Amino acid sequence: MPTSRSPMRPRLLAAAVGVVAALAFLGAAELGALVLGGAGSPLVAVGSAVIDLAPAGAKDLMVSLFGTGDKVALFALMGVLMVAISAAAGVLERARPPFGALVFAAGGALSLLAVTTRSGSGMWDGAPTVLGVAAAVIVLRLVMARLRRWEFAAATPTRSEAPLPERRAFIVWSVTAGALALVVGTGARIGSATMQRAAAIRRAVHLPAPVNTSPTVPSGASLDVAGITPYVTPNADFYRIDTALRVPSIDPAGWSLRIHGAVEEEVTLTWDELLALPLEEHMATMSCVSNEVGGDLIGNALWLGYPIRELLARAKPTGDADMVLSRSIDGFTAGTPLDVLQDDGTDALLAVGMNGEPLPAEHGFPVRMVVPGLFGYVSATKWVVEMEVTRFADAQGYWTPRGWSERGPVKLESRIDTPANGSTVTVGDRVAIAGVAWQPHTGVKAVQVQIGDGDWQDAELADSVSADTWRQWVYRWTATAGDHRVQIRAVSADGEVQTSVQRPPAPNGATGWDSITLTAR
Repeated sequence: MPTSRSPMRPRLLAAAVGVVAALAFLGAAELGALVLGGAGSPLVAVGSAVIDLAPAGAKDLMVSLFGTGDKVALFALMGVLMVAISAAAGVLERARPPFGALVFAAGGALSLLAVTTRSGSGMWDGAPTVLGVAAAVIVLRLVMARLRRWEFAAATPTRSEAPLPERRAFIVWSVTAGALALVVGTGARIGSATMQRAAAIRRAVHLPAPVNTSPTVPSGASLDVAGITPYVTPNADFYRIDTALRVPSIDPAGWSLRIHGAVEEEVTLTWDELLALPLEEHMATMSCVSNEVGGDLIGNALWLGYPIRELLARAKPTGDADMVLSRSIDGFTAGTPLDVLQDDGTDALLAVGMNGEPLPAEHGFPVRMVVPGLFGYVSATKWVVEMEVTRFADAQGYWTPRGWSERGPVKLESRIDTPANGSTVTVGDRVAIAGVAWQPHTGVKAVQVQIGDGDWQDAELADSVSADTWRQWVYRWTATAGDHRVQIRAVSADGEVQTSVQRPPAPNGATGWDSITLTAR
């Protein structure tokens, strides 16, 4: 390039070459993962490793900032870091080859480590990473060579138009390599054969009818209030918080559950054997420990499955076992109190259905655990393949060593759904202040509302299927002029009054009263 131009321009172009090489890495690796049926994606493996290695509190921060979009935010952050590192590698390759290529090789080695150490990894799962590194290095070297030719031609022209062919060649090579990498990578992600096959298998599944009478939602369970949360949460709206960056794709025909550890008889259960058992349906509200006061990481659904206590009775736990360590196919673990799973009054299920259809893939298809009364991080293992009967003194679930409590009982909580915080209403109008309250396995018997410094007033409480589900409530207030703070509290079936003490989600669930401000004019 002409020496009169800024010296930054060659470095910027070299940085762009590095980014193109990174796209080649991703495109080739995702294509390799597609050939292997969706296994071995370095992007997913590295992202999962980041989640696993994140310091205590990082998960809570991500969920509080991005909610159910935490995984998208993680991928975005990874993308920014990859662009920065690959751009630096491009600049380094131009100045001191082959050190830029070595940066990609080092990144590939770390990715390979992440891929091969993931739970359930196979002998060929590292192949996509190797393919990606090879593609990145080849693209980096070839396109960088075109950049150097352009620079040389610009520095020593024999005629005024001498640099033009080399510049054109560089642009063509860069754009072609980048576009091809984007098309291949995006196409591989969209066209994942495994995901498509798993979706087709799920659609073909016909679940048996439950042996119990399916719980009927009473007509009084749903209040006629605009903006209130539906009593039954549709599958598409049910919250999802887990550690899986790529939803596991499991063919039920190859699924099995192993119950082992401190038991008299090890039990192995296949998909066909599970469906042949007398399945039951139960309505239950599930919530995430990361749910803030007033948050939406909670949902209520109708679950179909087999009582876990019956499977444990078959296995016959021994000694002083007090915990079941369940394991997902992706390596996630949860430690659940053994006595809760054995309790006749707790409808803990090995679930296969949700709201009348097979479990959605993102909610655990083909099989997951559902345990009313406990936060999901200690009980609701999705894509479950193993249960080890053990002791809390001998084993820990995924989140316990990261600073969360061992047992995770759900707190007594209530939430205001409507009106929205900061709303303006008309003086004299009857304003429906409404929401939901819950304490699964115990139940809610009252919700009370306070306007400003006034007395606590009882809200109208809707019916519910059982104590394991939330209850809708409404308080109809005649608006008076001014600004008003509205806060609520729930009273459980056993007389406990919801605490006003404000605590964050960590280490065992948020507490405090939900509140809003209203202005009446």
